[in-house]
Amino acid sequence: MAGKGFLKSGHTPSLFSAFAYFDISFMVWSMLGPLAVVIMNDYPMDAAQKANLVALPVLGGSILRLVFGFLTDYIGPKRTGQLGMLITIVPLVLGWQFVDSLDSLYIVALLLGFAGASFAAALPLASRWYPPQYQGLAMGIAGAGNSGTVFSTLFANRIATHYDSWHVVFGLAIIPIALVFIIFTIFAKDSPNQPAPKKLADYAKVLKLRDTWLFCLLYGVTFGGFVGMANYLTIFFNTQYELSAVRAADFATLCVIAGSFFRPVGGWLSDRIGGINMLLGLYGVVAIMLACISTLPPFGLIVVLLFIMMMSLGMGNGAVFQLVPQRFRDEIGLITGIVGAAGGLGGYFLPKILGNIKQATGSYSTGFLIICGISLLCVFTILIVQGSWKRTWIGTGGKARADQGAIVSS
Repeated sequence: MAGKGFLKSGHTPSLFSAFAYFDISFMVWSMLGPLAVVIMNDYPMDAAQKANLVALPVLGGSILRLVFGFLTDYIGPKRTGQLGMLITIVPLVLGWQFVDSLDSLYIVALLLGFAGASFAAALPLASRWYPPQYQGLAMGIAGAGNSGTVFSTLFANRIATHYDSWHVVFGLAIIPIALVFIIFTIFAKDSPNQPAPKKLADYAKVLKLRDTWLFCLLYGVTFGGFVGMANYLTIFFNTQYELSAVRAADFATLCVIAGSFFRPVGGWLSDRIGGINMLLGLYGVVAIMLACISTLPPFGLIVVLLFIMMMSLGMGNGAVFQLVPQRFRDEIGLITGIVGAAGGLGGYFLPKILGNIKQATGSYSTGFLIICGISLLCVFTILIVQGSWKRTWIGTGGKARADQGAIVSS
């Protein structure tokens, strides 16, 4: 898309190493989403318990992204990524050999958050190699690693059914993690343009900025919506439309593909028409789709609606991170951890909203309407702040003016 200029402007092996690391980590992070339908044959769960199981890895990832963001600034994204992959093997071994109750599975689910924390290392590894005009595309390519969810939804339940054991899925997942670790170690390289390590005081300073919280909200809806739905769709199709574990996961895969592979498109288009314009349109589409989904239409129609919604969320992920490096160029590792954590929290609360409301009312409708309202909140928020952003830092090479960033609005 960007041609030779993009290829010459950065370090392609590191870019695709970041993608591979993010991709395989996302596969591991999202395994319990499709597997929950199979696991409940061994450990019967109500709607709230199923939602809790698939939400815990997202919660763990959200918390650990802050840690990984801090490590990225201190030891570099490459070493942080290597450490993350090695630790990720631990919950896989536990799930393979040692889980014997729902409570122990909850512990494994939380530890899978180490895979979700990959975001805070993979994106800075890619971003620091590229100039501002290519940030949207570079972050979109690296961020398209969320396509790893496709491997989980497409193969996890098939493997579990073939071997008549969901435990073996955890064991087999160790193989691709090990292979990517080797590739990552050989080809990834930290950019020479590493910022100075940040102190805890720097976190406090960034957290005082209004824009930090705004990006947390925006990414909490786009990324949180994507990962939350990706983890919950198999349960939703199985519960609402009575599909088998494999067929429910297959249709979840179709929707996940839309969100995963359109993320780079969102970044690329944002480079051309602006991240603000992209997000206004995308949040509007998401809200409309959710309003329609809340009516729980026939299966064929809801698959189309979910496909469009997930595609919009994926593009929204790329659009948000076209803007973030412009605003926080010197704090990209730190802010990636913070905003990524907010995205993870969004992915944690979405299944909890849907599962708990289903448990309380017997229907998903109200849950989808609540999420629709949150999407509309993002539209109004951008409309309010866009003038301030355009006056202060958009198009200034990532340098915000001194009067920008107070927690009060400009």
